Amino acid sequence: MMGYMRKKLISKIVLTILMVALSITMLIPFAWMLSASFKPENQIFDVPVSWFPKTPIFKNYVAVWNSTVPFYIFFLNSIKVSTLCVIGEVVTSALAAYAFAKIEFRAKEFIFWVYVATLVFPLQMMLIPRFVLFRLTHLYNTHWALILPGMFTAFGTFMLRQFFQTIPDELSQAAKIDGAHHFMIFRKIIIPLALPAFSALIIFQFVTSWNDYVSPLVYLRSESLATIPLGLKFFQDENSVSYGAVMAASVCSLIPIFAVFLAFQRQFVAGIAMSGIKQ
Repeated sequence: MMGYMRKKLISKIVLTILMVALSITMLIPFAWMLSASFKPENQIFDVPVSWFPKTPIFKNYVAVWNSTVPFYIFFLNSIKVSTLCVIGEVVTSALAAYAFAKIEFRAKEFIFWVYVATLVFPLQMMLIPRFVLFRLTHLYNTHWALILPGMFTAFGTFMLRQFFQTIPDELSQAAKIDGAHHFMIFRKIIIPLALPAFSALIIFQFVTSWNDYVSPLVYLRSESLATIPLGLKFFQDENSVSYGAVMAASVCSLIPIFAVFLAFQRQFVAGIAMSGIKQ
């Protein structure tokens, strides 16, 4: 028994060390970006790398917000697009997930798995059909070309449906006996119990929408409509790149992501764990 406990302890220690090493490896690029944002241009690429600026400066951040490049417009555009995508996906995914999890109708499982099967199609495969569709519907070069596809996703429906299935059907049946209809059951019972899953979905969708580069590149042409990932390229011209400004803008672009994660972190882990459980 003692030998088993010792082996288990050793395996946990080794796993912890590996996870710490992996975490540090993933944080190194962010640490370099943060350090570079406080350095003048001639110190950013010093070898060996200087992780702490010799003389920290805020010039890069001032340049980002006060330059001819309208970074604040890119920032507001990203907030607008990401917020509407999150609201739309949460609403549509929650309603569809409730139907697939709690309402019985013909061919329910078949329809659900056909819908989920659309996840196998990569984004790049949908670019041309969507481009043609948006041109025909006059949505090309508007934010709706980014928002509408983000409002309807099979991933959100699948995730919430898996969580809803863990909620006992007895609660819904008891509510029906008391005269509650589906919308009331969804609002009074399902939503309060599924807050962890909603928190996880909000974080996933916000990060995905905020970091999306390909869609704005294909569907937007006006500089005033650009989001942050697309707008960062305006800090470079044909002859030079302001790396300090790019790093400072990248650091600023992470602030909303951190804010969203901190706001929903308490229930994030629970949402991930429970949404993978099938009844």
